[in-house]
Amino acid sequence: MVADLHRRLHAARATAPTYAEVGATRGGRLPDGYAHLRRRIHLGQGPEALEWAGRYVRGWGSQLGTGFAVWPGEPAREGATVLLRLNLPGTRWPRLVIPCRVVWTVAEPDRIGFAYGTLPGHPECGEESFLVSMDADGEVWFEVAAFSRLSAWYARLGRPVALLCQHLAIERYLTAVAEHVADATRAR
Repeated sequence: MVADLHRRLHAARATAPTYAEVGATRGGRLPDGYAHLRRRIHLGQGPEALEWAGRYVRGWGSQLGTGFAVWPGEPAREGATVLLRLNLPGTRWPRLVIPCRVVWTVAEPDRIGFAYGTLPGHPECGEESFLVSMDADGEVWFEVAAFSRLSAWYARLGRPVALLCQHLAIERYLTAVAEHVADATRAR
């Protein structure tokens, strides 16, 4: 299994993103021609909540908390290629291996996060960002923004299911980060 992941990772590193608008989630407006999703959740208040959530997000916590495995499991850094793996519980189906590239990161006093984009072999074409921010009142928020089109034949064939899965994954990303910050706050 590890040899297969090494082979797939090496192959993915040699590819380019499958969309032209690389980095578009960094700005406010998402590009035309894609489905858009933007959701956010309140996490708490103050620099400590920002730091807890930011460290968790940059360490792939939102993906891990949703049931994905991330390989290699290093914190997100710009230019890194990763393989997200999903194993559907209760099935004998092989794991779906999803290649992605981190296209931007941010680590500022009031914003921490990153975005990844799709590479060949990903069932979608587009980008997702994961951003923790603190507003002027000290309120801390986690936002997921995405633009995408279904690209794999199996995703297009099962379009309603694929779109529902994407929506549920984003809701779970939000929940995983909110639960992490709530647990960290209680443990204080």
